[in-house]
Amino acid sequence: MDNIELILKYFSSLTETQKEHFGKLRELYELWNAQINVISRKDMEHLYEKHVLHSLGIAKVCAFVAGTEILDVGTGGGFPGIPLAILFPEVNFHLVDSIGKKIKVVNEVAAGLGLTNVKAEHQRAENIEGKYDFVISRAVTRMEPFVEWIKHKFKRNHFNALDNGILYLKGGDLTEELAEAKRKYTIYDLPNYFEEEFFETKKVVYLPF
Repeated sequence: MDNIELILKYFSSLTETQKEHFGKLRELYELWNAQINVISRKDMEHLYEKHVLHSLGIAKVCAFVAGTEILDVGTGGGFPGIPLAILFPEVNFHLVDSIGKKIKVVNEVAAGLGLTNVKAEHQRAENIEGKYDFVISRAVTRMEPFVEWIKHKFKRNHFNALDNGILYLKGGDLTEELAEAKRKYTIYDLPNYFEEEFFETKKVVYLPF
């Protein structure tokens, strides 16, 4: 089951618009991935499990409220930002990547869905000047350099269930890596939310700022 039914299994209260958007993701990614390769052919067969649902693991940790501003660093083809933007249409997402052709795919997918809450930019994270409530990412680098890139990019006022901070999708044993970052953190194990074997070692790491 690698289709929208997998998403509905864990997010059963989607609107018709959200169902339509999630349902169109495979068609759009197949179209643009054939022109600009951002997802491996093998992974395309498991798009909803390995990319869409994995991205939505962040939503199991924090249900963002309307007006939240989120920066997605190293978004690649739009993960985790695009699935989260579908799930939270009243939240603003700024997706950045240092590789321009990946941002082209993000822009085309967002346009194909008509998402108005997504801004995509070919830019390095450390050069972004805005302030955000959360910074999200999916394993673009070790935590210590990542923190250095974005540590000055957080707003001071908190209004979500979690205080402003990093929500980072990672896998495996993170003890040593997180010790390097020298910050307080909480680990959320995704097998507590998703039963598929793919998620067995997958986590969301939260670092408040």
